[in-house]
Amino acid sequence: MNRIVLLAASLFVLAACSSDDAVPAAREGIDRVEPPFWWTGFEHRELQLLVRAGGIADYTPSVSAGGITVSRFEPGDSKNYLFVYLDVGPSAAPGTYDIVFEKDDERIAYAYELRERIPGHVGTYDSSDVIYLITPDRFANGSPANDSVEGYLDELDRDDDYGRHGGDIEGMRQHLDYIAGMGFTQIWINPLLENAQENASYHGYATTDYYKVDPRFGSNESYRQLVAEAREKGVGVIMDLIVNHAGSGHWWMDDLPTETWLNIPDTRARSTHARTTHQDPYASEFDKGEHADGWFDTTMPDLNQRDPLLADYLIQNAIWWTEYLGLSGIRQDTYPYPDKHFMTEWTRRIMQEYPDYNMVGEEWSPSPAVVSYWQRGKQNHDGYVSHLPGVFDFPLQIALQQVLTSDEPPWGSIWTPVYEMLGHDFLYPDPMNLVIMPDNHDMNRVFTYLDEDEDLWRMAMVFYATMRGIPQIYYGTEILMSHPGTDSHGAIREEFPGGWPDHDRNAFTGEGLPKAALDAQDLTRRLLQWRKQADVIHDGKLMQFTPVGNVYAYFRYDDDDTIMVIFNLGTDDTDIDVARFAERLQGATRATNVLDGSELDIGDSVELEPRSVLLLDIHVN
Repeated sequence: MNRIVLLAASLFVLAACSSDDAVPAAREGIDRVEPPFWWTGFEHRELQLLVRAGGIADYTPSVSAGGITVSRFEPGDSKNYLFVYLDVGPSAAPGTYDIVFEKDDERIAYAYELRERIPGHVGTYDSSDVIYLITPDRFANGSPANDSVEGYLDELDRDDDYGRHGGDIEGMRQHLDYIAGMGFTQIWINPLLENAQENASYHGYATTDYYKVDPRFGSNESYRQLVAEAREKGVGVIMDLIVNHAGSGHWWMDDLPTETWLNIPDTRARSTHARTTHQDPYASEFDKGEHADGWFDTTMPDLNQRDPLLADYLIQNAIWWTEYLGLSGIRQDTYPYPDKHFMTEWTRRIMQEYPDYNMVGEEWSPSPAVVSYWQRGKQNHDGYVSHLPGVFDFPLQIALQQVLTSDEPPWGSIWTPVYEMLGHDFLYPDPMNLVIMPDNHDMNRVFTYLDEDEDLWRMAMVFYATMRGIPQIYYGTEILMSHPGTDSHGAIREEFPGGWPDHDRNAFTGEGLPKAALDAQDLTRRLLQWRKQADVIHDGKLMQFTPVGNVYAYFRYDDDDTIMVIFNLGTDDTDIDVARFAERLQGATRATNVLDGSELDIGDSVELEPRSVLLLDIHVN
C-alpha cells in the first residue's frame, strides 16, 4: 500500500504559513524549509529552498502550478538535506503551493507560501541621515518576561559585563520618540538573530538561526513592528548581518548540509586577520587563505562561501530580511573576511533587487587605500570589482582621534593628520557615502579616549555632524557615557540610563543626569535637528584650508548656502585673519553662529576662544 503524507489541509496551512511571525513550526515529515516563505516579482527568478528532513536527499521534488517549476535540485552530502531550486516566473501569483517530494511509494506534500511584494516597503539611507547605533541588550528592557528563556543557557546576569542584561526590541520600540526627537534618522541595531551560545551571547555576532530573532530580544514579528513604527516617525532601520561566520551552537553544526559548508572544521584554526593580503601585490595564496578561511573565533565557525549552495543560502537570507522587515540598509560585519568573490556576488544580487538600497561594510584599517578597495566603482589594481555602496571611514576616525589626543603635531599643524587624510578622498569612488563615526561598539567610547574632556567631545561632535559622509553615533555618546579604567567591551556596552527601572538616572527624561550630560544631550539634539534641514551638509561640496598651528577650518557649500567650521585646539584666544578664506567667503562680512544663534562680524577676523569650535552660517550676498 502506498504511504501518503499530504500536508495541504487549508486550516493547517493557515496556521503554519499565514502568520507574519515568519518561521512556521516544523511539519510532519519535514523538519525545516528555509527561507520559510518568499515573494513574487523579483528580478532573479530562481529560488533556493534548503529542505531538511530525515533521508530527504533521496526524494524527488516537483511543483504543479502555473508560473512555478522545479528548475533543479541537489542533495546535500548529508542525506537529511535537499536543495530545491524553484523557477518563480513572472506569471507566478501570490499564494500557497504544494511542493511534492516523492520516493518509491512515498509522497510528501509541503505547502509553501509566496507573498506579494509591497511597493515602497524597502527604504534607503544617504548623507542626509544620521545613524544611531544600538547594542540592544544594553539599551532598554521593555519586556522583562523574555529576560531568560527556557532552553537558552546564557541567562540573565546583569552583574556580568559579558552577561545578558535584558535589553530587547520592545525597549527600543518604546523609546523611538526619544531617538527621533534627538534628530537621528536611522538606527543601526547590533544583531538580533538567535545567538544560542552558552556565554556572552548578548552581542549577537554568533548566529545560530539565520531566520529567527533571538526570543530574548523578541520575535520576527516584533522586529518588523519596530521597523514599521520607526518608519512612521521618520526613522529607518539598518540590519547588522554576518556572512563570514556562524555560531558554534547553530542547529546545523551536528549535521552539516555539505562537506564543504565550513572552512577547516577539524582544526578550527584562527584567522591571521591579515586583511591586507587582499590588496598586497606580493601576498602568497597561502597567506590569503590563512586570513580568509581561518575562524574569527573558536566559537564562530568560518563559513565557506565558495560552496555554491551556501552562497545562495546567504544571499537569499539578506534579501529575505530586507523584504520582510522593510529595511533601509544593511551593515555587513567583517567585510574582508568572507570569500571576496562571493561578496561581489552577494552585493550584486542585493543591489539587483534594490537599486536604490544602501549597505556599508566594515573594514577596520587606518589606510584609505585598503578601505576604498571595497567600495563600488573603485578601479582596483588587481581588477577586483565590488558592488558595495559604502564603507566605514575608519581612517578618518583614527586620524581625528590622533589629533584630539596628541600634544605635539607629527609635523606642521596638530590638525595635519585629519587634513591629509581628507586629502586621500580621491581614492574613494564616493566619499559622500562613507559612514563616519567618533566610536562604535568595538572601541573605546569617544568621551573615554578624550579623557572625559568636554571641549574635545564638543569638537568631535561638530566635526562628525558637518563633515562629508554619513554620521554614526553610538548610543550614550550624546550623554557622555564613559568607562574610565577599562577597555572591556562589556563595559563599553554599558546599560543606557533609564532603560531599566532600577536606574537612578534616566537619559530619556533627563531625570538625575548631571548638568554636563544634559548639556551634551542638548547640544547633540540641536546639532542634529539643524543638520536635518541643512541641505548644504547633505549634498554640498567640501573645501578645507591648510591648518596653521592649532587652527583648522573647512567649508561646506553649494550655490545657495555656505557653512564654515573652524576649530582652535590651542589654550589661548586666537584672532584669525579671514583674508585667506576669501575664496569661499566671497566678500561676506556677517555670519550666524549655528550653535547659539548669535550674529558675528567676520569682516576682518574671527575670534576663537581657547579649545573651541565655531559653526558659522555665512551670509553670502
